[in-house]
Amino acid sequence: MEVFILKQLIGNIVEFRDERGWKPYHNEKDLAISISLEANELLENFQWKSSEEAIQSSAQNIKEEMADILIYLLQLADKMEVDLEEEVHKKMEKNALKYPVNISK
Repeated sequence: MEVFILKQLIGNIVEFRDERGWKPYHNEKDLAISISLEANELLENFQWKSSEEAIQSSAQNIKEEMADILIYLLQLADKMEVDLEEEVHKKMEKNALKYPVNISK
């Protein structure tokens, strides 16, 4: 069911993009740059504040920046035909081997 939700979300994002004629500008390089820029905008919310202060004063903006990052990431995955759910599972398995519980605490 989650795969369907992710695919549906990608479809909605792609439809939004295409309705506005933005597809020619959303190449892999520019999508990767946009992810980085949006991540920095997320980070700005926390600059010179504790986590608690940042969340209290900027919760809505933090949520919006997180959404922007995900939107660009999903577009990049779609463009590159990457199954993000599969890649996340593979990466978690790799991380489990790299950071076993008994030596990671």
